[in-house]
Amino acid sequence: MRQTTFAKPAEVERTWYVVDGTGKTLGRLATEVASVLRGKHKPTYTPNVDCGDFVIVTNADKIELTGNKLDTKKYYNHSGYAGGLRTRTARVMKDNYTVEWVERAIYGMLPHTKLGDKMRRHLFVYEGSEHPHTAQKPVELKIKG
Repeated sequence: MRQTTFAKPAEVERTWYVVDGTGKTLGRLATEVASVLRGKHKPTYTPNVDCGDFVIVTNADKIELTGNKLDTKKYYNHSGYAGGLRTRTARVMKDNYTVEWVERAIYGMLPHTKLGDKMRRHLFVYEGSEHPHTAQKPVELKIKG
């Protein structure tokens, strides 16, 4: 008889990964990083347990969008007040709010629950190639395209 094993939060072993965003496409990078944050790359993946790993994204300012998306894609925020809608293009987000731009792409692919909030805390995005997490000895994560 087969036995289904469920990961317990105390038994989860987390590793640190570092991703270089130079020349990568935003969506392809975001899907891979979100999968690692959820823990779907592990054989012990359990949907109701945070079994994901830590991910550091460096060179976020060198991540690209294909086609005409820099001018046509819009990002919306609303203050909650009448007339409080703020609209920004992807070009403005990339130039002025690079870290938020990458985080929003990855956050959108994680669950919008309390469990997803825990997973979001395991993501670190930096504009340059330097990061303060060298003590954790992160392993390089290879991402296509």
